[in-house]
Amino acid sequence: MTIIDPPGGHGRPAVPSAATRALARCVSVEPAKFAAAHWGRAPLLSRAAELPNAAGFTDLLSPDDADELLSRRGLRTPFLRVARDGQLVPAARFTGGGGAGAEISDQVLDERILELYAGGATLVLQGLHRLWPALVDFARDLGAALTQPLQVNAYLTPPGSQGFATHYDTHDVFVLQVDGRKHWRIHPPVLTDPLERQPWGGRADEVSATADGPAALDVVLEPGDALYLPRGWLHSAQAQESRSLHLTVGIRALTRYALVEELLALAAEDPRLRAGLPFGTDVADPDAIEPELTETVEALRDWLLRADPAAVSARLRDRAWPAARPAPIRPLAQAAALDGLTADSRIAPRGGLRWQLTADADRVALRLVDRTVTLPAQCAAALRALLRSTGLRVGDLPGLDDDADRLVLARRLLREAVAVPL
Repeated sequence: MTIIDPPGGHGRPAVPSAATRALARCVSVEPAKFAAAHWGRAPLLSRAAELPNAAGFTDLLSPDDADELLSRRGLRTPFLRVARDGQLVPAARFTGGGGAGAEISDQVLDERILELYAGGATLVLQGLHRLWPALVDFARDLGAALTQPLQVNAYLTPPGSQGFATHYDTHDVFVLQVDGRKHWRIHPPVLTDPLERQPWGGRADEVSATADGPAALDVVLEPGDALYLPRGWLHSAQAQESRSLHLTVGIRALTRYALVEELLALAAEDPRLRAGLPFGTDVADPDAIEPELTETVEALRDWLLRADPAAVSARLRDRAWPAARPAPIRPLAQAAALDGLTADSRIAPRGGLRWQLTADADRVALRLVDRTVTLPAQCAAALRALLRSTGLRVGDLPGLDDDADRLVLARRLLREAVAVPL
């Protein structure tokens, strides 16, 4: 089998300008400088005057948009959290049924939200990259620039309030100040590059002691300002004289530890590492464990030297790909396009699609996140041309004998949500 295009992006067209523009909204330096000097290393404050969008971030989510979500969209948990005095408010305090025909009991009740917010609670709208159209598109574009899956939350804080005490996140974040002013205090990590299994609560005393010391960055974010924080950097934020609304873009980057986890999962193939400990081994006795540990380390070293990069890559692909959904499709419009497809119709690859193309003498296989689409080998050139394009006329798909074959392929790709109509 031949890999025509490797997984994860090498087979896709160059990073589109929309992705470049999305990153430029978040950082005031060139991408290469951001990658070298800040990515995973150091915070970056970008003032609104240094960023390209004079209107700031209200086009992504405005206060009126937040009110719309909280009142008229049937929002349900866990798409909303409420925090007060550094603690999460139980969801039962602000959820209930939605009346006739909408009795599900975990819906957000706007009158309860008003009571909590007016009392100083911070509202956290979660998963907005799945809920709000402008943020669906923005997250997809920024994710393409960073080649990482993203999540987007919004924090609405009443005047003078602070939602959470000093803490750190186990993922990198962009903070985009939409409305109001918020005072941020940033301190160096107590644990560099923490993993998801290493939350700040396990180091609460260290976090508190470091937060009492001098801040690495002490700044008030104004509307349109952006702040990048690598994982592990301590932070706290307090709204100033008016309410504050900011977006937090969480970046779910893979780590070297993820490589270790997948290597260890594959190590189960080695019979030496599957072997049981000797009968009667006292696991509480270090002297009894020492020879077994020595032999296990030797077996693991031997196996690691034979580790197959392709097998590790496949496991990382299966871990990473499902974390980022492709662009939404419009089912009714897609079905209508199928019915009206002609050789003059134009189609394009679905935005943000993760794919890998392989072929042998008889078949070509298009691996997607959740399935593999197999087609006759003569479709390989057409598939590659389409997936690397920004759009093609159906009649121009290469490598096929006639328009009838091209239409069959185009209909299959539309039905499989690989392609979309233009």
